[in-house]
Amino acid sequence: MGQLIPGPEGEPVHAPTLQELAPDGHDLATDPYPVYAALRAKGPVHRVLVPDSGECWLVVTRDAARAALTDPRLRNDIRHSSSWRTDGGHALGRNMLQSDPPDHTRLRRLVAEHFTPGRIAALRPGIEATTAELLGALPRQGTADLVSGYALPLPVTVICDLLGVPAVDRPDFHLWSNELVLPTSPAAATAAATDLAGYLTELTARKAAVPDASLLSDLASDASGLTAEELLGMAFLLLVAGYETTVNLISGTVHALLADPAQLALLRADLSQVPAAVEESLRYNSPVHSATFRFAAEQLDLAGTQIAAGDAVQVSLAAASRDPHHFPDPDRFDLTRRPQGHLGFGHGLHHCLGAPLARAETAIAVRMLVRERRTMAFAADPAQLTWHTGTLLRGLTELPVAFGWSGSL
Repeated sequence: MGQLIPGPEGEPVHAPTLQELAPDGHDLATDPYPVYAALRAKGPVHRVLVPDSGECWLVVTRDAARAALTDPRLRNDIRHSSSWRTDGGHALGRNMLQSDPPDHTRLRRLVAEHFTPGRIAALRPGIEATTAELLGALPRQGTADLVSGYALPLPVTVICDLLGVPAVDRPDFHLWSNELVLPTSPAAATAAATDLAGYLTELTARKAAVPDASLLSDLASDASGLTAEELLGMAFLLLVAGYETTVNLISGTVHALLADPAQLALLRADLSQVPAAVEESLRYNSPVHSATFRFAAEQLDLAGTQIAAGDAVQVSLAAASRDPHHFPDPDRFDLTRRPQGHLGFGHGLHHCLGAPLARAETAIAVRMLVRERRTMAFAADPAQLTWHTGTLLRGLTELPVAFGWSGSL
């Protein structure tokens, strides 16, 4: 268990934040993995304080993580939390990530058929065409930010096309969703939630009135059986989760390859290894850093730690996927690893529905970039790159890349 931090006399004590557990001067956002390693060495479950969310039990080993993610006593619905007072706590509406069976089963079934391997295969030509267009806009000689110029617009275009978001609305949509996922302030997040809720409510109303071939149109129809709150939650979840994770996965994969020229050379020599690179990237730099909070519906034992009814539990997918008991030399990016059992897309009932689409987009983006740009390197000191870290996601804010030469800064 994590140690409580003693406060001045008369003040309540609290569990430590991850930043308080880090060595003095250590940038937790840039490299959280030493802190996770230190926690794993002490045990699988620790009491920590998550800023703006409160105290929870943090799970940091792979076996304990898989157990937590499949334990039916740990529920996703916030109403099982001892701190729940109102019907709030849902990002926008009610969605699958914040629901339990049977509601979760019903909601997931409505959209599952749109993310099958067959459906994803049908999307590949469009994904490849969009990727080629974005790649054509990148310089062959010179520098570019690979996040804003490549990793971001690809999944935004794909998911917005799939769901039926008009092109003219996509810049605003991205600003709102990014603020919700990685808030700059409570006030800004509240404003973004209000704006995005209003936009999605208006968009789904248009889809219901004038149906088209989009997924949102299907969901907005009476046949879906969704309540207004569920429709809003579904639209929010599909749009935001449909691209935020993939942006981080594409940029994180390229970052790992640039940081290890030997691995990049290995991939250039055999592009059939691209799927392996994507899987290793999911393990090595988990774009979904933690699963959504679970709440104990009853008292339970989790890997030797007693969890009280109503307590919050957060599973660190990033920490679990670098557990040395399952992944030898876990802090090394290795294309030959074949990391079976990583938790990059979660596990259990809430395993990421969009995983096949994210894998396909990332594999296409990485393959075409490596094939078409024979020389590329960091265009800035990699130690100075900024990583944004929220409760759930972690990724690069930008990735400056130099094309047309083989050196690095």
